[in-house]
Amino acid sequence: MIRFILLALFVLLFLICSIPLLIAEYFIGKFNMDVKNRSSLAIVQWAFRVCLFITGVKLTVIGEENVPKDEPVLYIGNHRSYFDVVITYARVPNPTGYISKKEILRYPLLRDWMRYLHCLFLDRQDLKQGMKTILEGIEKVKSGISICIFPEGTRNKVNDTFLPFHEGSFKIAEKTGCAIIPMSLNNTADIFEDHLPRIKKTHVILEYGKPIYMSEMSREEKKGIGMKVQQIIKETYFKNKELL
Repeated sequence: MIRFILLALFVLLFLICSIPLLIAEYFIGKFNMDVKNRSSLAIVQWAFRVCLFITGVKLTVIGEENVPKDEPVLYIGNHRSYFDVVITYARVPNPTGYISKKEILRYPLLRDWMRYLHCLFLDRQDLKQGMKTILEGIEKVKSGISICIFPEGTRNKVNDTFLPFHEGSFKIAEKTGCAIIPMSLNNTADIFEDHLPRIKKTHVILEYGKPIYMSEMSREEKKGIGMKVQQIIKETYFKNKELL
């Protein structure tokens, strides 16, 4: 429970103490959006690294050289824990927005930082609004911002299983030509969700797969892109399970 209390206190203090930073970032964005993007990224990455230090996570990262540093990409990952966002965002080399559920909008300060980081908010019950969110993601990538999606649509609560990947998530890569970067995450639910409310010191593995460009695929291959990427992530997941 000590780790949980320390983490909750740090997050609360960060959000409150970061109010002046939010104001400063707002005005920086008025004059130079690129500087704002970089500074907001650095601030939140620092906070997330502190969170991971408090939890005692031992993180092994594989294949980071597969992530292009000079172009926006679409990150696709499996999803078992809230810490999937903390772990992966702490590693992104460039400004990246995550697609999150709209319910996050009820939390002040958190939603403000997420907006600064180009996150998008998805209404999972409204298909029309969902498509609008994907179109916004396409525009983000065209403007140079990477996007991260967990296409299972929700946290999978069953260990060693995978929910179907929503094919609409891949429209961002199809319409922009950006690379798809598969991300396989092992053992993240063991940090917190598998034994609420205790936070457990654990070993997590994050592996990035090789870039996939839909422009190099046939029409038939594009139709099954969700299953293809899921299969890559699934194979990597079970391979890395042996390393835990």
